[in-house]
Amino acid sequence: MLRARKKVRLDTDRLTLRPPIHSDFRAWSALRQESAAFLQPWEPIWVSDHLTRRSFTNRVYWAQRAISNGTALPLFIIRRSDETVLGAITLDYIRRGPAQAGTTGYWIGEAYARQGYMREAIEAVVHYAFTNLDLSRIEAGCLPENTPSRGLLESCGYKYEGVAQSYLQINGRWRNHVLYANLRHDRRGKTSVG
Repeated sequence: MLRARKKVRLDTDRLTLRPPIHSDFRAWSALRQESAAFLQPWEPIWVSDHLTRRSFTNRVYWAQRAISNGTALPLFIIRRSDETVLGAITLDYIRRGPAQAGTTGYWIGEAYARQGYMREAIEAVVHYAFTNLDLSRIEAGCLPENTPSRGLLESCGYKYEGVAQSYLQINGRWRNHVLYANLRHDRRGKTSVG
């Protein structure tokens, strides 16, 4: 389980993944606004206060609580060379006990898409989940027509598992999702989980 005092920071060749902080507000809101047309077809409808400081402050506090409670790992994707916020990735719905699983969700600003940043971020989060959090299964889902996201998941070791009917409301409609999972390779036999 993650502890409140433990600072979570993942570094890759080009990126730092860390929880959001209050001073990220302007960069985050500008990136979300600039990328709105690119992001909104794949996301739930943004609430009216989505880009406000108050909403962002709530997001920061939620991230702190989720990490402290061990229920989620919400991280901003920061380019190390210039400290630019590129997007975010969250390992959410962390389930302990027999499942030892979590679900990944992610987004990247339009200007930074298809440059390998998200692949780097996903690989770092999956590695951390398997080695530091002792999770055994990492799940993800996306819209069937989201070919770039499907290819990304497959290139990161996720395997297609099927379709969930009317899985989430995306852009105002209940939508089917294709489901993927990435399994830790050393899974075998019984576990010590009671």
